[in-house]
Amino acid sequence: GMRLVLPLLPGILVFGAAFGTAASHTGLSLTEAVLSSGLVFAGAAQLVSLALWQQHWTLASILAITLVVFAINARMILMGAALHHWIKTAPPHWRWISLFLFTDANWIIGMRYHDEGGRDYGIFVGAGITLWLVWVGVTIPGYLLGSLIPDPHAWALDMIMPLIFVIMLVPLWKGLAASGRKPVSALLPWAVAGCTGLAMQHLSEGYSFIVVGALAGALTAALMP
Repeated sequence: GMRLVLPLLPGILVFGAAFGTAASHTGLSLTEAVLSSGLVFAGAAQLVSLALWQQHWTLASILAITLVVFAINARMILMGAALHHWIKTAPPHWRWISLFLFTDANWIIGMRYHDEGGRDYGIFVGAGITLWLVWVGVTIPGYLLGSLIPDPHAWALDMIMPLIFVIMLVPLWKGLAASGRKPVSALLPWAVAGCTGLAMQHLSEGYSFIVVGALAGALTAALMP
C-alpha cells in the first residue's frame, strides 16, 4: 500500500502545504494546524472549514461549520459501502484504524487493487498510514512558509483542492465501452452533476452546491433505465 500510494504523494504534498499556508493566514497557531491535520485528517473539509473560521464562535457558526463539513464528508458513506464486502473481512483493530485513515486516495487505490483480484487488506492500511504521515508532516512547512506568501490567491493555491478532486475522478471513469451504455447515457449523470453544481454555486452563497450537484447526478443515474 505504501508503494502504490507513491505516485499520489506529489499532489498530497502540495495539498497539505496549501492547508498549512491557509491556516497561517486564518490565524490558527502552528499547534492548532498540526492538530487539525492529525485528528481531523480530511483535506477538503479542513480547507473549507478555514473559509468559515471565526475568531469568536457562536452556536450558529459552530452549527454551520459542522453541517458543511458533514456535507463534504458524506461521500464517505457511499465510499465505505463500496468497500463493505472487503472491510468486514479484516480483523477488528485494523478495521477501525483503517476507517480513521480513510481518504479518497487510498479508497481509489484499494478499489482498483480489489477489482484486479487483490485481497490483502494491508494495501488499504499501508496507503492510509503513509498518507497520514505525509499530510501531518507537510502541514508544518506549509504553515511556516505561509508568512512568506502575502496573497495565496496570487499563487492559485485556492485551485489546489478542486484540481486534486478532478484528478481523482479520472480512475473512476471506466470508459464508454466498460459502462455498457451509449455515449450520451454514460456521460449524462456526470454532466448533470457538474452543471447543477455550477448553477447552484452562482445562485446561492455557501457550499450547498456540493450537496445539490452530487444529489442531482446520483438521482439522474438512479432514474435512468
